Amino acid sequence: MIYLKTDEEVELMRASNILLGKTYAEVAKSIRPGVTTAELDKIAYEFICDHGGRPACLGYEGYPATLCTSVNGVVVHGIPSKECVLKEGDIISVDSSIELNGWHSDSAYTFPVGEVAPEVMQLLRTTKEALYLGIEQAVTGRRLGDVSATIQQHCERAGYGVVREFVGHGIGRHM
Repeated sequence: MIYLKTDEEVELMRASNILLGKTYAEVAKSIRPGVTTAELDKIAYEFICDHGGRPACLGYEGYPATLCTSVNGVVVHGIPSKECVLKEGDIISVDSSIELNGWHSDSAYTFPVGEVAPEVMQLLRTTKEALYLGIEQAVTGRRLGDVSATIQQHCERAGYGVVREFVGHGIGRHM
């Protein structure tokens, strides 16, 4: 069920999302060959806590980390580890959720590690374009299906597919 939120509640969610964006900016500073995904997780944990947030993934249904770090072909929810060392040419999807003042945020972003192959850059460009096309559909009078269909069509036209098993979840007071 979708619960409509007041303007004040939307602003509280926005604050949580802004902190998550700043967390990703902090993590991005350390994404380079030789860094482990566990190191990135520690950076995120400390940044979130230092700014009054709570890493909402940590402990959620037993999940052991602040970030989900999915490297290369890992689809989603990769667990950070000391053994997973980033290499030149990798891509890493960083996914997390923060609870701030009782409200959750959640997003993911995929970063290149050093120089990546041209076809990998094309994938990153296509997915970013799909995101913005989906956002354009998120207006009064449209349905969630309009957003997802736009994203799927853009990706498929470019020769990519979508993972139907992981289609997201709601956020608000709970994840």
